[in-house]
Amino acid sequence: MSITAADPSGRDHRPALLAVLDAVDRAPGAAASRARSYGLLGVAEGTRLLDVGCGGGLAVAEAGALGAFAAGVDRDEGMIAAARRRHPGHAFAVAEATALPYADGAWDAYRADKVLHELPDPGAALAEARRVLAPGGRAVLTGQDWDTCVLDAEDGRLTRTIVHARADRVTGPRVARRFRGLLLDHGFGEVGVEVTTAVLTDAHWLPLATGLAEAAVRAGAVTSEQAAAWTADQVARAATDRFFLAIPVFTASGTRGR
Repeated sequence: MSITAADPSGRDHRPALLAVLDAVDRAPGAAASRARSYGLLGVAEGTRLLDVGCGGGLAVAEAGALGAFAAGVDRDEGMIAAARRRHPGHAFAVAEATALPYADGAWDAYRADKVLHELPDPGAALAEARRVLAPGGRAVLTGQDWDTCVLDAEDGRLTRTIVHARADRVTGPRVARRFRGLLLDHGFGEVGVEVTTAVLTDAHWLPLATGLAEAAVRAGAVTSEQAAAWTADQVARAATDRFFLAIPVFTASGTRGR
């Protein structure tokens, strides 16, 4: 996942961000989702796979264990440093998704998981994906639509306001619903779309919900008092095993034409 890891004050948020990414990688259904992406890519012995926005490098290591020659890129130097520490022997490089340092047709498989929502021009990333893929190569895009977080809460209207306010702070909050169109627009065929839903009910996922409220306050969409009341409802639900957060995750795949 390619995310800026420092705020304007200069504080380095990489350790916290890596912890978040690790937690997401352990979330219910996450391992199955990654495995499905390898299957859609046709990963096998000798497959040349590029993971764009690789974060800590877990997918690169997993694809490598399946016999692929896997490499990862991320725009954040700290993420690449962490990936190299965690998974020595694999290739990692600092690069933008829109300017990959590889020759035309260098890869058989292209994977971008939770990346395109960070980009102001996801189409440029798809054009670059097509360039570096060999004819017949496969691309898989995975990500959530930020407008569609489903939370059980007492105040449904306030919940919608909070979810949408958080979504509006994302560069491309609705890009996942565009995955199919982006692939088609950039010369990919055999395009398919799947959706899985991460259902999170354990209390340790509570910070994901409270973080939505905090972001809505910063955006000026709700007052501190409204956020406090909404958060108190979520805390009470977590304390009584009634917390419920569901996040639909979309996966689109396609084959590069000749």
